[in-house]
Amino acid sequence: MSEGPVLETHFPGLQLLSRGKVRDVYDLGDSLLIVATDRISAFDVVMLTPVPDKGRILTRLSEFWLDFVKDVVETHMIATDVGKYPPVCQPFAAQLAGRSMWVRKAQMLPFECIVRGYLAGSGWKDYRRTGSICGIPLPAGLQEAEKLPEPIFTPSTKAERGEHDQNVTFEEMERQIGKELAGQVKAASLKVYKKAAEYARERGIIVADTKFEFGLVDGRLLLVDEVLTPDSSRFWPADRYKIGCSPESFDKQYLRDYLIHSGWTVADSAPSLPPDVVENTRSRYLEALERISGHGIG
Repeated sequence: MSEGPVLETHFPGLQLLSRGKVRDVYDLGDSLLIVATDRISAFDVVMLTPVPDKGRILTRLSEFWLDFVKDVVETHMIATDVGKYPPVCQPFAAQLAGRSMWVRKAQMLPFECIVRGYLAGSGWKDYRRTGSICGIPLPAGLQEAEKLPEPIFTPSTKAERGEHDQNVTFEEMERQIGKELAGQVKAASLKVYKKAAEYARERGIIVADTKFEFGLVDGRLLLVDEVLTPDSSRFWPADRYKIGCSPESFDKQYLRDYLIHSGWTVADSAPSLPPDVVENTRSRYLEALERISGHGIG
């Protein structure tokens, strides 16, 4: 039986470190507790209406992928079994179960690490305007949603609240964090994407693009935060994929399209969502989880 939707969390005695668009993060000293709520955002605006079970779906997917790619890159995940969490978390076990992750505390790198395997979203807009994406030249004549010759790495800055991420060149990333570390991040991002995309494709999902975050622990590079979820990726059903248009998706592109067609703009107040939009969004996220992991939210 599903719990009621969770818009935000409050755990007396735990130190709230940050409340993001989706996740509430608590500081446990040398580690963190990440709690995925049912908030959903689009165009960097958090909607007034939550999507039931969304946080549980995101947590299960991230848990699956972090385990799946651990042979490619070290990850920050310690446990998702609440019984293994520190004693200070135990009074809140019921609320944390299924939607939280106990992780290592890392020194975060100041970039979103985006890998694109297909021409979509802002990459498609950039290509139409310049023939390249983030300064990376691409063949002429590509269509929207077409597969790229090879996946490309296109980092962006991490925006402050209320601002938008800004695409940067890999050379700018090298200047900011050093060539060696930037090279490690790029290589890890591409390896994780390729391994995950191949696995997902076998299960009927095209991972068009995704974004990763990385941090350092004792000088070691770790993959952190959510990984390959519908919030951070474009998931397309392979059996309905076609080029020349924006494909149907399992991610929040459905919500973005609804908002655009409704006439809402980012200059307006955050909207409430109709019940059918909420349920359709939830069903898309849940299908992505079931196809990829073979399991529901349990």
